[in-house]
Amino acid sequence: MGKKGFIFDLDGVIVDTAKYHYLAWKKLANQLGFEFTPEQNEMFKGVSRKRCLNILLDIGGIKASQEQFDTWMVDKNDDYLEYIDNMDESEILPDVKKTLQYLKENNIPIALGSASKNAQPILEKVGLLHYFDTIVDGNHVTKAKPDPEVFLIAAQAIRITPENCIVFEDSLAGIQAANSANMISVGIGEHTILKDADFVFKDFTQISLEFLEKLINSKKSDLINHVTNDN
Repeated sequence: MGKKGFIFDLDGVIVDTAKYHYLAWKKLANQLGFEFTPEQNEMFKGVSRKRCLNILLDIGGIKASQEQFDTWMVDKNDDYLEYIDNMDESEILPDVKKTLQYLKENNIPIALGSASKNAQPILEKVGLLHYFDTIVDGNHVTKAKPDPEVFLIAAQAIRITPENCIVFEDSLAGIQAANSANMISVGIGEHTILKDADFVFKDFTQISLEFLEKLINSKKSDLINHVTNDN
């Protein structure tokens, strides 16, 4: 059995920046003359900014020239950056830091695999950047999840074979990407949405150090067969 590596998504897994994305998209929708609801925002999880804008314009029934499209992309990101500018460590989701600390103490390679193009500044603001051996984000990939590209690049960067990587994700597209890459998928969120994951937990407060130890020391086949999840 080879050495294990852990790969984390950012939004909704480490920090809840999804709310700031929503506020920025809602502001743009309102400026364009229509409403954008939290329910509609669910379609944006794990999706690239360009694809999100296409969906938003479809919702509003709005046609855009390439110039308008590019301008709105920039405007949305500027608003989002303004929202996240005041982020600090209080925005780290519960027990994420405990998990990262445990992995670091056990010399486990840790990567970030996110569609966000602002991953590094966010990790800097919340004081977690030093835990990560590599950052693979929207600046490094050309294919969005559920394509496994982001996770395969991350695995290569930390020199761990895909089957020995464990991915933490909150979106269905992210879980599908991890499964496509033949990685162990751990869903963070609702079991009904993330049912394709190998394991699902509501959040990191439900993930014990014993479970992390099993992830580190067991083969994938043994894990799936013998480790159960109370959810």
